[in-house]
Amino acid sequence: MTSEELDIAFKEAVDRINDHHEPFPADFLLRLYAYFKKATNDYSRPSSSKPLITAFKTNALFQIQNISEDEAKETYIELVNNYFLYRK
Repeated sequence: MTSEELDIAFKEAVDRINDHHEPFPADFLLRLYAYFKKATNDYSRPSSSKPLITAFKTNALFQIQNISEDEAKETYIELVNNYFLYRK
C-alpha cells in the first residue's frame, strides 16, 4: 500500500468511527485514541475532566511509543475493520 493509499484508508476508517452512533467498549476507544494520536503525530497532553481517564490515555500512548506513524495508521485501520466485521 502506498503512503497515499494508506492515508486514504486511514481517513476512511476515522470517518467510519465518527459516523457510528452506538457506544464503543472503553478498551477499544483507548486503543483507537492512542493509535490515532500516533498516526496524526499529535503529541498534546492527554486530558479529561477525570484524572483516571487521563491516566488511562497516557498509558495507552506509552504502550505504543515505539511504532511509526504508518504502523499506527495500519493498526488503526485493522482495529476498525475487525470491530465492524465481528460485531454482527
